[in-house]
Amino acid sequence: QVQLVESGGGSVQAGGSLRLSCAASGSVFVFNTMAWYRQDPGKQREFVAYITSGGGTSIADSVKGRFTISRDNGRNTVYLQMNSLKPEDTAVYYCKGTGPRDYWGQGIQVTVSS
Repeated sequence: QVQLVESGGGSVQAGGSLRLSCAASGSVFVFNTMAWYRQDPGKQREFVAYITSGGGTSIADSVKGRFTISRDNGRNTVYLQMNSLKPEDTAVYYCKGTGPRDYWGQGIQVTVSS
C-alpha cells in the first residue's frame, strides 16, 4: 500500500522559513511527478509546485521566487523549501505523487503569523 507522509509544517512568523518533506512508503516505483498543493478552509485546493522525475519544475506565480521544490528519487521524497513566508501562505499543504494513479498525503498545517 502506497502512502505519502508530509512533515516539517508548523507555525512561523512572517518572513520566516519552513521546509516541508513528503516521503513515499510502500512504493516499488518512482513517481513520474511529485507536487505540492495547499488549501485554506472554505477555499479550493490550489497548486503550489511540481517536479518531474527528471527534475523539471513548475512553480505557482503566487510563490515564485520564495518557494523551491526538489526531490530525491532514491528516497522517493519531495521537498518544499518555503522562504519569506507571508500570512497568506497559511494553509494545509498536501503532497501528491503521480504514478499508476494519483496518491495524496494526509496534509500538514502551515501557519504564518504577522
